[in-house]
Amino acid sequence: MIEAYNLGALFDPELGADRVALIDCRDWNRPREYTHRQIDELANACARGLLARGLERGDSVAILSANRAEYLIAFFGILRAGLVAVPINHKLPAETIAFILEDAGVGYVLCDALRRGDLPSDVAISDFDAADGDGFEAHLDPGGFEAVRPTDDEVAMVLYTSGSTGRPKGVPLTHAGHLWVLRVRTRRGWPFTHHRLLVAAPLYHMNALCTSLFALGASACEILLPEFDARRWLLSIERFGCTWVTSVPAMLAMALREEEVLSGLDVSTVENVRMGSAPVSQKLWDKGKAIFPGTNFINVYGTTETGPIVFGPRPDRVVPDLSVGWPMPEVELKLVGADGSEGDEGVLWQRTPATMTEYLNLPERTQEVLTADGWYISGDIFRRDAAGAYFFVGRADDMFVCGGENIYPSEVEAILESHPDIAQACVVPVPDEIKGEKPVAFVVRNDGAALGEDEVKRFALAKAPAYQHPRMVLFADALPLAGPGKIDRKTLVAEARRLWAAQAQAGAVEG
Repeated sequence: MIEAYNLGALFDPELGADRVALIDCRDWNRPREYTHRQIDELANACARGLLARGLERGDSVAILSANRAEYLIAFFGILRAGLVAVPINHKLPAETIAFILEDAGVGYVLCDALRRGDLPSDVAISDFDAADGDGFEAHLDPGGFEAVRPTDDEVAMVLYTSGSTGRPKGVPLTHAGHLWVLRVRTRRGWPFTHHRLLVAAPLYHMNALCTSLFALGASACEILLPEFDARRWLLSIERFGCTWVTSVPAMLAMALREEEVLSGLDVSTVENVRMGSAPVSQKLWDKGKAIFPGTNFINVYGTTETGPIVFGPRPDRVVPDLSVGWPMPEVELKLVGADGSEGDEGVLWQRTPATMTEYLNLPERTQEVLTADGWYISGDIFRRDAAGAYFFVGRADDMFVCGGENIYPSEVEAILESHPDIAQACVVPVPDEIKGEKPVAFVVRNDGAALGEDEVKRFALAKAPAYQHPRMVLFADALPLAGPGKIDRKTLVAEARRLWAAQAQAGAVEG
């Protein structure tokens, strides 16, 4: 189990030492390896370099970059120095990046060359790719360094999440809270030194960042891709002997469509397949288990606001398909219905040692989701079965009402994806004067499938209540993604409304 006092100082010289800690695949043909000792020394050099530039304990330092070794080295260095790391989504427009820098009070930015132009001209930077005085290499100050001992409530990082308002919300997270996460993650299975974890989700997101903290903190090895590419994600498994692959359902669905790669792929090293961040269909679950036979196939759940440790297995139970398991030790949960009563289905309220204390500079929004006694109201709908296992149903704010009936898109998507010719589906609402809203489906067909709109509608009507069937079906080669491999519902809602309005004007919409 991990014993550390600073989230950025996880190096264990006895377990890690000169074992390979990180394989940076930014250059696919010539991946670069780092040992645990090298990561430790570079993080110390980064911490010393930051303090030499006049930064003081508690100052915020942003990271704006695609996945790479320097990203993690910088993250660890920032935390060791007693500074606050602010990873920023590098896909955001320049004006939103500028807002985050101001909102978090960022005084220094570590970036890659590609994103340097998105930064305000007056911000101090170190460029990962530059060879001059602004470069990351010039910033490093090699030498020993004793990591700062944070207080119990000292913030380690501020992660920004998108919201329905469009304004990113800063989530301050403490050293203590995420050291608890690491201790929980390493209670079972220690040591993890033989594991090789594949990470392709962006490091600005909780999914990839916490997986990286686990991999390096547990003296395992991380294979880091600069971004998700379905073919390279699959090829990395065999090339690097990965034992642990992480994804979100949309990523796995895209990877499993690469039939040519899969046909000759050796996945025998894989022991764990983890999915999270979105509901998963039974079809995807079954196909994934068939591709990765004999593995520990895991559906996980977590939020930025409370951390990635909420549910897990129990030694005396078999986790049902699609379930996220049972509450972990020290985690308190309840399901709250629309009328405020507790039951076996409703919005998940959670309280964990990793729960945030506030949204940064948003007191009113904080009060909406965080109660005075520490309960975080997630906005995620769950149900609990008779054995106490939990199942993710969907987002409360994705739910819409059609003729007085509640529709959870994930339920309709699961039905559509059970069709043998459908690879992926996304259901979104369009406005209707009589019904309020109606479902529209975007569908990705399996390669070679000749599936039509009427057949999709008939299939849905045969499998589900009539109000759930999509009134319009739009076919696409792929679904747009947002964030860490999640389907970009906002873009699809806008597109569905545009096309629905055009058909309504032509008198061709379904009642």
